[in-house]
Amino acid sequence: MKRVFFMAAIWLGLCASVQAADNVDSGKILALENAWNQAQLHHDANALSQLLPATFVYTDYDGTVEDKAQFLKDLKDPEYQASLVTNENVKIVPYNNAAVVTGTYHTKGKYKGKPFEHWGRFTDMWVFQDGTWQCVASHTNLIKK
Repeated sequence: MKRVFFMAAIWLGLCASVQAADNVDSGKILALENAWNQAQLHHDANALSQLLPATFVYTDYDGTVEDKAQFLKDLKDPEYQASLVTNENVKIVPYNNAAVVTGTYHTKGKYKGKPFEHWGRFTDMWVFQDGTWQCVASHTNLIKK
């Protein structure tokens, strides 16, 4: 009898975990990823700041690691003039009050007057805390320039 109760408790726990993970609003996360891209296009550090906690960490494709303040400072750089920032092949894996987002990105524009075009991969870690979704960590990797 104890074994049946124990197995039932495990099964209910697993179902609760799956249900909690299923409660992650993938549409909301995708909208936030798209808002991030728009903020980059328009140098809108204030909008992007709302999506990042004070503890945010960004690892760029060249190995540079930035905190929130450094990341937002780079975003405001007028020398960076993106004409395209888009994500493709986006996959959202939900966890309890969290989600890992992976995909590919394509950016195009000018930096310091020179044209650039990058394709890369990204991984973003989103956490739902204090009633809001925030990206706590982001990592990019170039596929090709």
